Amino acid sequence: QVQLVESGGGLVQAGGSLRLSCAVSGSRFSINAMSWYRQPPGKQRELVAAITGGGNTDYADSVKGRFTISRDNAKNTVYLQMNKLKPEDTAVYYCNIYYSNFLVPGADFGSWGQGTQVTVSS
Repeated sequence: QVQLVESGGGLVQAGGSLRLSCAVSGSRFSINAMSWYRQPPGKQRELVAAITGGGNTDYADSVKGRFTISRDNAKNTVYLQMNKLKPEDTAVYYCNIYYSNFLVPGADFGSWGQGTQVTVSS
């Protein structure tokens, strides 16, 4: 069992920046991929950015050049640096991970954070 705790959301003016963090805790696990999703009001959840265990990254077209995903493996934490924020970035942002449990070799598991609100005013 792992727990994900997100932080860093808030209210910011358009053009501003925020940095989201997602800290993972638990025991007997190894994190593989980490990603950030978001769910705008009245819309479906969508992938924002992802990072593999090897550090390869991928971004939604709408955030390329503005957002940067990174991870600190020693701290089991993933970050999302969001610059040049736009009102359309307003959403609840969720952290997601795929991980291995040492007690269940060969299986991958997924887990979600509770979400953090990001609101960008125009």
